[in-house]
Amino acid sequence: MKPYLLISSLTLCASAAFADNIENSDRLLCSTARVVVCFEGGECFDMPAWEANVPQFVVVDEKKLTISSTKASGENRSTPIRTLQREEGLIIFQGIEQGRAFSVVIDELTGILTAAVSRDGASVSVFGACTDANT
Repeated sequence: MKPYLLISSLTLCASAAFADNIENSDRLLCSTARVVVCFEGGECFDMPAWEANVPQFVVVDEKKLTISSTKASGENRSTPIRTLQREEGLIIFQGIEQGRAFSVVIDELTGILTAAVSRDGASVSVFGACTDANT
């Protein structure tokens, strides 16, 4: 058990060391690293982003209050952000679209992203990282 905790701690530290500081960014490019889909019966599955209909890359635009697929994806998807605030080193935003609610937290110092999308009977958790889209 202890070696597992040590390896997990080292992995978290290593990933944080290579992440981007996005404190002064208002336009972010975010990448999906892991997707977990859970159903009300308790079944959860890891799956590739494309199987869960989650874009591999999205642009979060704080000025326009949108999350959009990248031009290169050819998907032309965009979702409005209803609330967005920066608090205690976190960027937190939420929205609702097509019967789904989403909530996203991004750490400003590391760029690490955690998101949840919920609909009746199912939820999708997305883990990833963001960098400044303007550079």
